[in-house]
Amino acid sequence: MTSADHAQPLRDFQPKAKFFIGIDSDGCVFDTMEIKHKECFAPMFIKHFHLQSASKYAREAWEFVNLYSQSRGCNRFHAVASSLQLLQRRPEVLARQTKIFNPKLIEQWTKRESKLSEGTLTSEIKNGRTKLAPVLDWSRAVNTAIADIVEGVPPFPLVRECLDKMASRADVMVISQTPGEALHREWAEHDIDKHVRLIAGQEMGSKTEHLKLAAAGKYPPENILMIGDAPGDYKAAKANHALFFPIVPHEEEASWKELFDHGLERFFAGKFAGNYEHKVFEEFHASLPETPPWKEVKTNS
Repeated sequence: MTSADHAQPLRDFQPKAKFFIGIDSDGCVFDTMEIKHKECFAPMFIKHFHLQSASKYAREAWEFVNLYSQSRGCNRFHAVASSLQLLQRRPEVLARQTKIFNPKLIEQWTKRESKLSEGTLTSEIKNGRTKLAPVLDWSRAVNTAIADIVEGVPPFPLVRECLDKMASRADVMVISQTPGEALHREWAEHDIDKHVRLIAGQEMGSKTEHLKLAAAGKYPPENILMIGDAPGDYKAAKANHALFFPIVPHEEEASWKELFDHGLERFFAGKFAGNYEHKVFEEFHASLPETPPWKEVKTNS
């Protein structure tokens, strides 16, 4: 099946309600970001890119990119390139003469391909770009580790209550860069998939594409809300002139309470845009830095 075919359910999506709500999954609905990145992504990053000699710094780079910065929540393939770039600029790594996989190989592919998934990466490798094989091996190993390790992580408090309130008045869709198989498994495990009309993972394209194909032009912009815990969720919303409510990292419980107590009612009443949206966004933006806390060196890479 081609990437275009994967996105067809988004094109076919038709409104049944007046409002549309897109909702991210990892780190937003489920408290899975820490366990996935610290116990699955980072160890496989160190193993498959042979970073054992600089494992401490490799882990710090991975966690900064994926958990503690403005790039939080980005697609895993963008994350690999960004983490490798950080390692190229870290003096301690250079001093150890650790060989770093060339991130430009990944960047060249991610600039050509909008639907970043194992399927499109497999096609890329089959078409002659065999140097990307370690990236595919790493991604598959991550999926295996997640399936093995991540289970029994429930939704944040008040998520179920918010989903009940959403589904009674809006068409709700999962919008994520996690592989679809994992999303379906996790939402079904906790019996909350019944609240959403469609689950869209990385195979269907970027979050911006998800919103564009499923909601833009089908609902008034002021009736479209994106809920997420990463700057990429905000960018996807604004690229489609939609509203955004943040689940602030490390303040997730308070964010869901705010959404349940005030945010959803403001959205449904047409009182979300403006001062309220600006206030909740500023708190979110301030929680994630743009630059790492360690010193970097300039390179020609």
